[in-house]
Amino acid sequence: MRWNIVLAALVWIAPAALADEGMWTIDNFPAAKVKAVHGWAPDKAWLDRVQKASVRLDGGCSGAVVSKTGLVLTNHHCISDCAEALSSPSNDLLSNGFLSADLREERVCPGAEASILQSVSDVTKRVKDATRGVPAAEIAGRRGALLAAIEKETCGENRKKRCEVVSLHRGGQYNLYVYDRYQDVRLAFAPERQAAFFGGDPDNFNFPRYAFDISLVRLYRNGEPAEFKVPLAIDPDGAATGELVFTSGHPGWTERLLTVAQLEFQRDHFLPWRIEYASQLRGSLLTQAGKGEEEARQAEEALFGVENTVKVIKGQRGALVEPAFFGLKVAEEKKLREALASDSALRARFGNPFADIEKVIPAQKSAFLGYQMLEVRLGAGSVLLADARALVRAAAERDKPDAERLTEYGPSRLATLERTLLAESPVHPTLEQLQIEFWLLKTREYLGADHPAVAALFGPRAAAEIARELVVATRLDDPAYRKRLWENSGETAASNDPAIALYRLIDAAARKAREAYETSVSGPLSIASEKVAGLRFAVLGDAIAPDATFTLRLSYGTVQGWTDPVLGPVGPFTYARGLWKRATGAWPFTVASKWSTAASRIDPDLPMNLVSSNDIIGGNSGSPLLDRQGRIVGLVFDGNIHSLGGAYGFDPALNRTVSVASPMLLEGLRKVYGATVLADEMQGR
Repeated sequence: MRWNIVLAALVWIAPAALADEGMWTIDNFPAAKVKAVHGWAPDKAWLDRVQKASVRLDGGCSGAVVSKTGLVLTNHHCISDCAEALSSPSNDLLSNGFLSADLREERVCPGAEASILQSVSDVTKRVKDATRGVPAAEIAGRRGALLAAIEKETCGENRKKRCEVVSLHRGGQYNLYVYDRYQDVRLAFAPERQAAFFGGDPDNFNFPRYAFDISLVRLYRNGEPAEFKVPLAIDPDGAATGELVFTSGHPGWTERLLTVAQLEFQRDHFLPWRIEYASQLRGSLLTQAGKGEEEARQAEEALFGVENTVKVIKGQRGALVEPAFFGLKVAEEKKLREALASDSALRARFGNPFADIEKVIPAQKSAFLGYQMLEVRLGAGSVLLADARALVRAAAERDKPDAERLTEYGPSRLATLERTLLAESPVHPTLEQLQIEFWLLKTREYLGADHPAVAALFGPRAAAEIARELVVATRLDDPAYRKRLWENSGETAASNDPAIALYRLIDAAARKAREAYETSVSGPLSIASEKVAGLRFAVLGDAIAPDATFTLRLSYGTVQGWTDPVLGPVGPFTYARGLWKRATGAWPFTVASKWSTAASRIDPDLPMNLVSSNDIIGGNSGSPLLDRQGRIVGLVFDGNIHSLGGAYGFDPALNRTVSVASPMLLEGLRKVYGATVLADEMQGR
């Protein structure tokens, strides 16, 4: 009922209300538009400074450099993998938190990597010239080979650089992004999990919030803290209601530029399946966590991730099933179709790409399950099976010419894969067994017992037996053994390790499913989508931001609450006093241990969390919220419930970004955690 009321309101949004929509690339920020609406806009110097201090944490988050010695501010949930990897049954850093007394006590995050964008160059003409006239069945391979070649030309084997050619506007543009890469990331501070995630799943994607979702890591070069000349400053006073603010971060993905036919596939097929799959995995993890304290610790991070996923996917589908919301998407496409129908020159250039996409959808319905289960969701999160695939494929791919490799095994990407594979991260046996068994059972359910890959996986054994024997007998939990196999492809090929042996049973089938999807779906869709993008440019120009691609974006908005159609007015700030008032003493509304005694030390009127009308999506976690001076006035950690439809559209009347207020960032560090040295460093003292 709530979605009906909320999204029905969208049809009444005036065009001018959409002024703040967009996750803009840093090289095409609409400064003139911002100035016209808000009376001020950042200049090139401002944008350059923010770009060089905006961090991409390659696990899927953002951050900001806040000191000259490489200190990076981000969210607690962005470093949870690191904290979990550094934990033990006797010292759970996720639950207890962590504070380094000095540089010597900062702890290396296994497998972590960070990147900072240095340059962007347009390679669209080169990509389109090389793929013009290529058959749909071949275009994905041809393009992939070219992108790998472009990346290698610039970065080669340089481990301090990272190159990525990124498709923007659904193939309308291709840009080469060159990053500085940091493969030595160390944890400096993390609060207790309960402080960062106060309110738990009930408060997730809601507001008011009282979360201290912050953490600090440091970037190192050659064993020493990395040097930065112009870090971002923290504003101790924070932002005011109505103030213009910006987010600089790396939103993961949006699909706002999909056609109606593609959105219908998402609504009617893909998202319902994802909800079912993720919900059942959540149920299995909850059952596991209920078996005991250690089982709960091992499952905690996976459970947090899947609970978040379930809520996100339900919100996305909730948007698409609403006639009012979907009607807006239909109306947007209708304008493009009408422009195409009325202009013979446009038809000569682009044909009818909407019809071309519609013809691909039946193949997508047929191919997506095999591709998902054998390739995308291998092992349901199992580290052991992911490592087995990386080793088996690396042994095969590294011997091929660069142009013939799978994209993720290209020369410029191997360093990241190697670091992830060889990281000394713990493997949780009970969790691994659950994930592998779940994946086996769901693969058989979705593909059928007679599917060749399923028959090969199971043979005469049950899923529980296969998973148990693999976890007990594999040696892939030993980083030294993984390193040996990584460096000796011949030994990998001859290995009878049960994890490698199990994966080897389906590698050919997984490659086949991937190739079939790329040939029958990705290739034809990319050709048609490029034509839609060209049509959109011809009709609308570049006034629409490209879909998010986990590349650096800047969004703008103001500090403001909203009027919820169900709950009424919601203010833009929460204050410290509200934390203790909201606490019930029962989880998840228990106050974290260090906060339980801090009430007398924290000003009750200090802003704690705030909301703004910035356009964000997953991946923006850890983004700095910036004022006109480029100072940090907040740390983005969530969106409100209405923002869950942001993958497909943005409503500035309802969608809100949720941040930790900068006054609380500093006061919490100083008065709750005694992290005075880090707080001073962040303030340049």
